[in-house]
Amino acid sequence: MTSPATHLRTVILHWPDLREALAIPAMVGAFGLGLHGYLAHQGDPATEEYERAHAKHLRSKERDPIQLGERPAPVRIPVLDTMREVEEALIEQADVVASAVQRPPMPLAPPTWPAADRARRDQLARADALDPRRWKWTGHRTAQYAALWLLARVESKPGPFAALTEAQLDEVTRTAHACAERVERALDISSERRALERRCACGGRIDVHGGAGRLPLAHCTGCGRVWTESGQAA
Repeated sequence: MTSPATHLRTVILHWPDLREALAIPAMVGAFGLGLHGYLAHQGDPATEEYERAHAKHLRSKERDPIQLGERPAPVRIPVLDTMREVEEALIEQADVVASAVQRPPMPLAPPTWPAADRARRDQLARADALDPRRWKWTGHRTAQYAALWLLARVESKPGPFAALTEAQLDEVTRTAHACAERVERALDISSERRALERRCACGGRIDVHGGAGRLPLAHCTGCGRVWTESGQAA
């Protein structure tokens, strides 16, 4: 099983790529984006499934009134949605983990302490409260920052924290895995395989393969028929 650290690093390293991809036209051959024409005009029941997928994709490209700041050109809404979903998931996960493992700041010295001791204790308490390793519930809360903070917890880096329990680590792993998959899918850097709900004319299941920069390909697991961008192959 891929470690949560690997998934978190995927998000961290590819976040700038997502920002760049906001204004880049989608790849025609990316998985799920060029399916409309693959089975079109084949007189096959699977055509309807591709029509629905294509229509859904066109609807997803409608401009969202909520934008990430001012942009001179329309953004790619699927990429924007991915960034929002990933950021929300990672920040929420960091909030949950911090609530459980982050030690409260050292309290200030009691007023009854001697002045010199109180000054030293208060200095330590203020430094502890301002420790940059602490997760903050306000201010700088971004996907990359949350991923980096969670990565430090997964790798048991020092700081005002308790170690993650097995259950907490499992939860971080699930969140990190889901976020990394969303990022890879948005950038078309992962291979994918999906089965259509509709069946081939022979009754067999139709699997669609694509992603990682490859053009999609549909394959019937029953009769072996194959559909490619150029048309049906035997």
